Order: sequence, then structure tokens, then C-alpha cells
Amino acid sequence: MIKRTFAFLAGISFGLLAAQKSDVGNWLMLFGNEKINPKFNIHYEVQYRNYDFIGDLNQLLLRTGIGYNLSENNNNVLLGYAYVHSHNYDADQNISQLDEHRLFQQFITKQKFGRVQLNHRYRIEERFLQPKTEVRFRYQLGIIVPFNNTSLVKNTWYASVYDEIFINAKKEAFDRNRLYAAVGYVINDKMRIEGGLMNQMLSNTDRYQFQIGFYLNDIFGLMR
Repeated sequence: MIKRTFAFLAGISFGLLAAQKSDVGNWLMLFGNEKINPKFNIHYEVQYRNYDFIGDLNQLLLRTGIGYNLSENNNNVLLGYAYVHSHNYDADQNISQLDEHRLFQQFITKQKFGRVQLNHRYRIEERFLQPKTEVRFRYQLGIIVPFNNTSLVKNTWYASVYDEIFINAKKEAFDRNRLYAAVGYVINDKMRIEGGLMNQMLSNTDRYQFQIGFYLNDIFGLMR
């Protein structure tokens, strides 16, 4: 089943590559959560973002944080830090590099209606962009619907969609909006994988990104 899952994602990848090599970017992502005890958890993620489908780095994002569960499985607050290394193109296709440091605070709450799970994520970011500092607000509404089970247990196929809006704390308030749709597969209780397409809309343009995401849960077994 795992081989079939990877073959499915690879098929989507090469199909998009053949059709739109320069029009679709590619994000490879790893997300992990590790419980320290029933209340505290560690979050970590790595995202390698490409302008084109293969190669041509756009951003490398590293993010981590410490979370606290206000209630079991439903409400989590988290304080964290992120580092973002970006390659940006100007009008003449010259590349400039930018290193950004972020502090962020977020709150996640979950709701379930039958087999449908809703995730609400609220995040505030303090962005340290040399030589300036900016504040940005983000809200993401995510929906997960299992196909062949009522919850995300082993061997479950599921659909995942989300919409996330980014608002700057300045006169030009709108930063961007991301709309995402994917198909995922639960390998076991510690790992799942998703492949999908995200449209990122900026104030003057938009672009599609193919995404492959790996999600790890208590893979290191810190809580005994």
C-alpha cells in the first residue's frame, strides 16, 4: 500500500511537470509534532520551496515551537520561531537573497461533525526583515474528510482542503491568500502523506504550487 501511495503521488508530480514545467512551483514539506507529556508538545517543520517544479530555490523555511494543550485534542496554544531564507528575482531576473527571522504565536482549535474535521488556526507573526520589522496576522480554515474510514486511522485515504488569508498590520493590509486541495493517505498512527495543489494569490498576481507533505506524530517517542 505504501508503494502504491508513492506511485500515486509520483504520477501526479510527473504529470504536472510535463504539462506546466515553468508555471507550477513545487513545495516539499515535513511537519512533525512530538508530545513531551499530555499537556506540552514540540512542533517542527521544514519546507523546501521551488519557483519551478524541480530546482530553482525560492524559500527554505525552518519552523519550531512549544505548544500547550488547553483541552485534549481540541485547543492548543503555541509559541515559536521561524527562519526563512529567500531567493527573490527582480525585473531583470537578477537574484537577491533575504534572511528573515520570525517569532510567532498561534492558537489551533478543532471541531468534528461526523467524519468531517474542521481546523481553525490563528497566528500572529513578528517578522524581522533587515532593516525593518513587520507584524502579520494569519487565519487558516482547514477541512479533512476521510473516504474509507470515519477517522484518520491506518490505511485511510482522505481529502484535505484549506484556505488561509494573510493580513499585514500596515496600510497595505492584504498580503496574500492560499487555497489548497489535496489527497492524503494515513500510513500508520505516526505518519501520513499528502499530495495536492495550492493557489497563492498576491495583490497583483497568483501562482500555483504543487505540494508534497509528510506528517509525523510522536515519531521519537519522547513521552513514555
